[in-house]
Amino acid sequence: MSVFVNKDTRLLVQGITGQEGQFHARSCIEYGTKVVAGVTPGKGGQKMDDVPIYNSVKEARAASGANASMILVPPPFAADAIMEAADAGIELVVCITEGIPVMDMMRVKNYLATKTTRLIGPNCPGIMTPGECKIGIMPNTMGKPGHVGVVSRSGTLTYEAMHQLTQVGFGQTTCIGIGGDPINGTNFIDCLEAFEADPETKAIVMIGEIGGNAEEDACEWIKANTDKPVVGFVAGLTAPPGRRMGHAGAIVSGGKGTAEAKIEAMKNSGVHHCENLGKMGDLCKKVF
Repeated sequence: MSVFVNKDTRLLVQGITGQEGQFHARSCIEYGTKVVAGVTPGKGGQKMDDVPIYNSVKEARAASGANASMILVPPPFAADAIMEAADAGIELVVCITEGIPVMDMMRVKNYLATKTTRLIGPNCPGIMTPGECKIGIMPNTMGKPGHVGVVSRSGTLTYEAMHQLTQVGFGQTTCIGIGGDPINGTNFIDCLEAFEADPETKAIVMIGEIGGNAEEDACEWIKANTDKPVVGFVAGLTAPPGRRMGHAGAIVSGGKGTAEAKIEAMKNSGVHHCENLGKMGDLCKKVF
């Protein structure tokens, strides 16, 4: 099985006529994802390759039956794009766009509280169920079908985990990059709950990073709710306090959000902490 996306997912792409939109839409199509529509206001009636383009998400959903959206529009317009998709009833929205203003995401967060739409991201690599569906910018060569669920705040470390798991013989059910912004849609616990409920997911890899308390909250949930083995890694151990490291959410301040605190939480919750990312595959072989 899988979580959130599968071979039946019908994807529309908001911002499909831009350079990034075209490139990543084609990559998703090449992977096997059913890309059924694109949305660019003012360009309705055109096509991107064989994908019909519509002026609005509501129009595209009605015509194509899309149930998921990938957002690749510039930061000033991304919040409105997310809310437009939710307003049209799209079940899953994956926002790749980075640099969305925090105030815009606060507005989105409040709006989505009144909707049933699940948001993954923003500022994320997306989601992949190997062999079935990819929504996002993950390389097509990564991953293979299997029984390990992967959830990560870091894009590139998501790919690294998938690669190492595959190299040591562990395929994946679904791999989810939740993004590193301080305000996002789907969090660690949302993904852990989905993996716990999925009978095909036998083990989990969780990759965190400095900043915030999402990892600590996730560890508390793991300790109380799952017996599935979990391997964890925390990026940013050597980052100096008070300095932002890549992601808007990866900042340590006031003694909170340190790598040391997150590692301690993992150890206390029974998560098998990986000290060296380059040896994650080896640790998974021992644990899984």
